[in-house]
Amino acid sequence: MNQMEKEYGRLIDKAQQVRQFSYAPYSHYAVGACVLTEEGEVFTGCNVENVSYGLTMCAERVAIGTAVTAGFQNFKAIAIVGDELCRPCGACRQVLFEFGKDIIVIMADSKGNYEVTPIAELLPEAFVLEKGV
Repeated sequence: MNQMEKEYGRLIDKAQQVRQFSYAPYSHYAVGACVLTEEGEVFTGCNVENVSYGLTMCAERVAIGTAVTAGFQNFKAIAIVGDELCRPCGACRQVLFEFGKDIIVIMADSKGNYEVTPIAELLPEAFVLEKGV
């Protein structure tokens, strides 16, 4: 196992651990996420559902928001874990792209299987607006 695979495994493990705190009374689908900053820090998040579905917060956005709140905005990778291979929704793809088209997305299941792809491949025609415009 090379260093990158070890890092992916560490992120997947942390995302898997945080799934237990998921609040998913409607979908019954717990999701955990763990984001890795360029500085080497990690932040986790889990999904938090709401009876008004549009107010539901996905695990990925919770993890990114937690990292941003702690002062980090440069991300290398994010692991997302669900019962099956967990792919980010469209909103989460756009949020991830906001922080860099090279962010590696590790989509994993609860058994340890995973796929890896850059966010730019998951959202090939992302909405982009020049900052400061």
